[in-house]
Amino acid sequence: MVRFEHTEYLLLMLLVTVPVLLFRYVLLWKKKTAKKIGDEKLVAQLTGSFSLRRYLIKFCVVAGALVILVFAAANLQSATQVENNSRKGIDIMIALDVSKSMLAEDVKPSRLDEAKQLINKLMERLQNDRVGLVIFAGRAYLQMPLTSDHIAAKLYVNNAGPDAVPTQGTVISEALRLSNTAFNAKDKKYKAILLITDGEDHDEGALKTAKTLAENGVVINTVGVGTTIGSPILNPITSESRRDLQGNVIISRLNEQELMDIASAAGGVYQQLNDADAVVDKIIEEINAMEQKTIRDNSLLNFRSFFQWFLVVALAALTGELFISEKRKTAAS
Repeated sequence: MVRFEHTEYLLLMLLVTVPVLLFRYVLLWKKKTAKKIGDEKLVAQLTGSFSLRRYLIKFCVVAGALVILVFAAANLQSATQVENNSRKGIDIMIALDVSKSMLAEDVKPSRLDEAKQLINKLMERLQNDRVGLVIFAGRAYLQMPLTSDHIAAKLYVNNAGPDAVPTQGTVISEALRLSNTAFNAKDKKYKAILLITDGEDHDEGALKTAKTLAENGVVINTVGVGTTIGSPILNPITSESRRDLQGNVIISRLNEQELMDIASAAGGVYQQLNDADAVVDKIIEEINAMEQKTIRDNSLLNFRSFFQWFLVVALAALTGELFISEKRKTAAS
């Protein structure tokens, strides 16, 4: 198997168009300047030693070297050892609420931090299952598609926060729909969504969406973060409580009933996040009770990199360009 380690660097190819356009501009400028002189014989005499062909070769060498440097940055690799894995598991999409109400501190250190700790503990227990992540507030975003790389998944979870979703609110229905798009549409089972939220803003479409997904074989387990007593939402910068337009302190409360209804409609269970270990145990129990599918993937255990060869070729090209003269070869007298 051959791949580029950093495919995003291939976009640098677009920068090569800049010197190409500049080169074309210089050629047009030279042509216009020659016409302004007017006397063709004089121009021919003044530019007699100049070779357009050699000038073009010099440019092509430099442009080619830039392209090769881009390939070096992208680092072409080949797999030297591949291990075929086959295991039993399911696909799990985690829908994590990152709205500002999740900054409330009725659970310590905050609802969001407690939710992240729960997810990290869960992924330590998931051995054979693929995991994906959707974050949501007033909009839902797919942060990570389904993957067996739980270490990468933890990085995405730990970086999740309100700043990642500028629109505030709690669009549970949109988060559920987006999570469902990550699954294989042909599968009518082996699919689960773990919804983690305080459910503060009632989403009227959430229950309907949950029922629709359940008909397509998706099981939805819900975890409520926070307390029904509630807590003010502190501004992380000023440490002051958020207030409404009338100046009253906003109290954010856990909306348990909605989360219970969603779980019940989609064949899952609802739990309040009081004890992370107990919640993880119950989630694992629910997952293990589901029918498992065979998941096959290839683990690439080792790669050989070729970037150094591209660097050598690029350096040789740039060095050779210095020795290419723009002057014509003159016949020996």
